[in-house]
Amino acid sequence: MLDDLKYVHERDAQDALGIAEKQWQQLQQDFEIEYPDSFADADPTTNIVFAGMGGSALAALLSQTWPGYTVPFEISRDYTPPHHLHKNTLFVASSYSGNTEETIEALSHAEEAGALIAIITSGGKLAQIAREKHYPLIVLPGGFQPRFASLYALKALITLLERAGFVKAEQAEATLKQTAEYLQSIVGAWRADVPTKDNYAKQIALELMGKSVVIYGGPLMFPAAYKWKISCNENAKNVAWCNEIPEFNNNEFLGWTSHPVEKPYAVVDLRSSLEHPRVLKRFEVTEKLLSGQRPAPIVVEVRGETLLEQLLWAVALGDFVTIYLAFLNGLNPSPVDLIEKFKKSLDS
Repeated sequence: MLDDLKYVHERDAQDALGIAEKQWQQLQQDFEIEYPDSFADADPTTNIVFAGMGGSALAALLSQTWPGYTVPFEISRDYTPPHHLHKNTLFVASSYSGNTEETIEALSHAEEAGALIAIITSGGKLAQIAREKHYPLIVLPGGFQPRFASLYALKALITLLERAGFVKAEQAEATLKQTAEYLQSIVGAWRADVPTKDNYAKQIALELMGKSVVIYGGPLMFPAAYKWKISCNENAKNVAWCNEIPEFNNNEFLGWTSHPVEKPYAVVDLRSSLEHPRVLKRFEVTEKLLSGQRPAPIVVEVRGETLLEQLLWAVALGDFVTIYLAFLNGLNPSPVDLIEKFKKSLDS
């Protein structure tokens, strides 16, 4: 089925595969910050709070792993941000559409607390607010589903925070642009015209078909595991969840032991050679002790010389896998009609 290009093109009406293949270009986007002077006039920043939901929060999650920050960085996925906001907090409101109600309400709380505000969006109410109040603003290219614009959002976030002086890694913005070439070099192996026997993404998708998907990563790869979960949900319309090693071994580990091994699940381990040695040991011991208790994991040995390369490799692979899983489910990966219906129902 996955090698039937006519079937693939019929299902992929909005060209999700083409977007996944070209996502390296998002890292080469040059962003300008509108109203940057607020940073120069602000009090010294002691912490950063990033407000965003779903795919809009993914860039922040990735950025905590790479490049990291010189001040405490916290992600808020709620109507109400943390109560410790103050005038020395940089509050970044991120919503691809610009109309995410949770993020807009959280922004109002940040304003009441006197925090320094910055906004990342493609338009909508957030862009309007930023321009009315001259908040630092980065505008993302429009026309994408948020999960397909996550690398735009990552580049924008790093551009914003590196120029404000809060990024730990040196020349992070330039490194993202350089690493785009690496991403471009790897995605061709997962194209639709590469047959299943040679296509790692198609092979994994076939193993996931008909099952709920569980993705595990260590602390470095957990953001990629979370992206796999999002993409399983939204691309393949497939139930999925994720967890992080070592937290998994302190609770969820036991949850696999009370049922027969013939569970309707597929387990994916995203294993990076750069993780702490004890994390890698935990993967091995977990697999051994749960043998016969859960399905054997699909072990994905993440590739890349640097942490950023490995993160991008894992994220891109997950995009292709879940798009192919959508085709196996007989679905178009792009629309999220039920989510749109849910949002409208909230206002009815």
